[in-house]
Amino acid sequence: MVRAKRFGVLLCAADSEYVKKRYGGYFGVFAGMLAEEGEIWDVFKVADGEFPDDDEIVEFDGFVITGSCSDAHGNDAWICRLVSLLNKLDSLKKKVLGICFGHQILTRALGGKTGRAISGWDIGITTVHLSSSSSKLFSSLKIPTTLSIIECHRDEVREVAPEAEVMAWSEKTGVEMFRIGDHIMGIQGHPDYTNDILVHLIDRLSQKSFIAESYADELKAKLEKVEADKDAWKKLCISFLKGRLP
Repeated sequence: MVRAKRFGVLLCAADSEYVKKRYGGYFGVFAGMLAEEGEIWDVFKVADGEFPDDDEIVEFDGFVITGSCSDAHGNDAWICRLVSLLNKLDSLKKKVLGICFGHQILTRALGGKTGRAISGWDIGITTVHLSSSSSKLFSSLKIPTTLSIIECHRDEVREVAPEAEVMAWSEKTGVEMFRIGDHIMGIQGHPDYTNDILVHLIDRLSQKSFIAESYADELKAKLEKVEADKDAWKKLCISFLKGRLP
């Protein structure tokens, strides 16, 4: 009997009421994008101190680290514990896909540097340029060398980990994607987000005065005219996580 593939989502943020009602929480968003028939998907609310046990880790084929309202360069107890877990997963060569905060915390855990983005907030749909080596790696997926992706971050990777290869960049962000070997990949943008999730986040940021109301209106107006390359990112993420890249 073939063992079912098992994956874990390391949830680094509390679910908003909107995402809970519409998608069943961020776990629902990620499972909806990445899960395939016959697989087992679990969630660990690491921001609430809920982590997989050491003896449980070996049962997983891969993990996904979500975005967060917290800073990857912070020293909250759960963030430090997550850094320790990521070092274990790296030593076991487990597949790990980090998204936004996940991309940054992987960098920190494995020896790189993160911090506030010099250019400030990056919110909206951004064009990402793949490196020539990335284009070769993803050639079987038949995706273009430039991809649009939803972004919502004010921190960034300033210096990749020693063994990391930068796979993509944008005008605002020097490290949009990186990988280490064939088991670690970080993506600064949000392949998981839909336009409506981003609109909801823009409203929340505006209400909390993180961004000006006029800027929020401008961002939402732009979103009505563009869409991210969601299918291409989904294909890329699934192919990496399930070991289908050459």
